[in-house]
Amino acid sequence: MTSEVPRVGVGIIVIKKEKGRRYIMLHQRKRPLGRDYWGSGGGHLELGESLMDGALRELREEAGEHLVVKDVRFLGVMNFTQLKPKHYVDISFLATWVSGDPINSTPKATKNWRWFELDKLPSPLFPPVEKYLEALTSNQIFFDSRF
Repeated sequence: MTSEVPRVGVGIIVIKKEKGRRYIMLHQRKRPLGRDYWGSGGGHLELGESLMDGALRELREEAGEHLVVKDVRFLGVMNFTQLKPKHYVDISFLATWVSGDPINSTPKATKNWRWFELDKLPSPLFPPVEKYLEALTSNQIFFDSRF
């Protein structure tokens, strides 16, 4: 039996509504897992941390302290194995943007924070983000990478 186990990832998708349009805040990933994919704020859950607190911490760490969000709520969970050999159980939240623009607070891990219209998304999208965007328009909250 191997000693490796899946890691727990937490993330948060931030949506901004402006002039009747909806935008999502994304950045490009620079680390080996998903390099150059477009993703939302997220990372590893820390020991003893609540899921929501972990997602909000990751958002602050990656996009800056001045970004204000509200209405944080559970969006979905994914068994994420598409980028083998990594394996994550990923939990995502959805939040509504209030104020502030993202800044690149983690230049070694991310680049190019930008707002994208939901119908004009960049490619490639980080696999969990792609599934969570699907959750926005469906009742599905669980995604398994084998489907």
